[in-house]
Order: sequence, then C-alpha cells, then structure tokens
Amino acid sequence: MLGAECVVPGAFRVARCGVRHVGGSILVALTLGVAHTAVAQTPAKIVVTSATLKEGETIPRQYTPDGRNDSPPLTWTAVPASAKELAVICEDPDAGNPPPFVHWVVYKIPATAKGLPEALPIDAATKMPADLTGAVQGTNGFRRAIYRGPAPPPGKPHHYHFVVYALDAPVASKPGQPPLTRAELLDAMKGHIVGQGELVAIYERTGPAQPEAPAGRGRGRGRGGN
Repeated sequence: MLGAECVVPGAFRVARCGVRHVGGSILVALTLGVAHTAVAQTPAKIVVTSATLKEGETIPRQYTPDGRNDSPPLTWTAVPASAKELAVICEDPDAGNPPPFVHWVVYKIPATAKGLPEALPIDAATKMPADLTGAVQGTNGFRRAIYRGPAPPPGKPHHYHFVVYALDAPVASKPGQPPLTRAELLDAMKGHIVGQGELVAIYERTGPAQPEAPAGRGRGRGRGGN
C-alpha cells in the first residue's frame, strides 16, 4: 500500500507512508512530509507592582487629569531570561469604541530595565532616563505619544490595566516611523511574547468634570470619557 496517510502519536504528523511485506514482516517506510507541530507557549508570569498604585484600589489623583497627570511608577520582577525587550500598555476595557481605550503605550524598553519611573517625559525632545535608553512612547487613544491618565465620566469606576510584556525579539521599527498604536504594537509582538503580567487599579468620578491639570503637565487633559 503506497501513498496512505500515517499518524504517529506525539509531536509529528506524517503525510505519507509506504507499506510492504519483507519475509513475513511488514516494514513501514515513512515519508516525513510535515514538520514538527509547533506547540504554543504560555507566557511566563511577570509580577507587576508600584510604589503608589495598589491592585484593585483607586489611582491617586496625581496620575489623572484631575491632578498633575503624571505617569505612575511601575516595577516588575520575574522577567524571563529569554527577554530581549519589554513593552507596557495601559488600557481601560470599560471605555472605547471598540474597547479598550488606550492611555499609554511604551515599547522598546531594554530587557534589563526593572520598571518605569514616575512622570516620564511628555516632550519628545526630552531624553528618557539612562536605563530606558531607546524606549519609545507609543500613540494613545488621544493620538498623542504620551501618558494620559484616567478621566472617566461620572457614574461608575473604570478599571485600568497596566500590562507588561516581555518579548524574545526587538520590536521592528523604521527611521521616521510614527510611534506605534496599541493595535500596531500587539501585531508586531505576535509570536514573541514570552512573559506577561499586569496591575489593575480603578478610578471613578462622582461629580462634574474636575478642573484641568496645571500647565506644563497637560496631556490632552480635563474632559471626562475614559
């Protein structure tokens, strides 16, 4: 019998095989037409913490348009040894059309970095801290390449996910390329995420929109919605 499909238990699937009798025994000649079946890896768990944000608790006003609108400090541990770069996304699944609404994107973070300091630069001309050399702030939901904190409409708390990704390859970029959006970054990271973790905090407004943040920390601030 020639040309029959054979299945071998385990990680290999064989496309064709040939069977013939030799001296009363059956020999199976395998034609390996299909390579090893890839097994999807589950990303390792990265532990994400902050000196000022607590899991499930309210985000301090300092990190919102009701305050200074500073980006919050983040730290992480348990990054896989295979990581070549890190990325951070802050998103609100309670807003957006479609959700989530994106408040912050940072990528090309060196794998050696242990976190992000408070109040990253809002001016593209300002250099990143030395341990974040090469890191890029991507385009948020306000179409600006900075952090813009929570400003949901009154009514219910929104949940803000600060997600950290470890990648086994650098994010590809071209000279002069605009900062990536969340969607573009996720597409670029496909197949390269070897670690992932998040910290989720909340923010709620219970009355009218608050006064705008002081001049100098303006990040598309003031009006509620996300």
